[in-house]
Amino acid sequence: MSDISELERRITAALERIGAGLDGLERIVPDRPDAAEQEALREALEAERTANAQLNERVKAIRERQESHVERLEARAAEMKQRVETLEAEIDQLRAVNARLRETSTALRAANAEGLGDAQAIDAAMQAELDALNALRAGDRAELEAILAEIAPLAEKGEADA
Repeated sequence: MSDISELERRITAALERIGAGLDGLERIVPDRPDAAEQEALREALEAERTANAQLNERVKAIRERQESHVERLEARAAEMKQRVETLEAEIDQLRAVNARLRETSTALRAANAEGLGDAQAIDAAMQAELDALNALRAGDRAELEAILAEIAPLAEKGEADA
């Protein structure tokens, strides 16, 4: 019987140690939430995931719109640069023709002052004047095309809004 008493005492001591250990674990690990609370937490997590996915889609859409807007602006800038280059070329041509017209007019005036009617000088003056008028007309056309190119998108937008 002493063996049984000894075994009983050892089992009781072991159970007390296990109880003390469980008390320590309860302090470390908080109570587990019940099933309803877990379900509420899962639903909240799913709602947050859905909201996060929606926000990611919105950010993606905004980024795509921004990128397309930047591409349009870059294309428009390139187009404007081309227009400026065309206008500058027209202006350079007009300056050259006007310089030639001044030279020819000066030569024609000098010939007239001497009383010499030089047919070649008159022809050169007339050709220089025609070239000046053509260059002026080309410059005006380029300027009108630039203006129309600016107005056309506004007119199309106005038609779309109407």
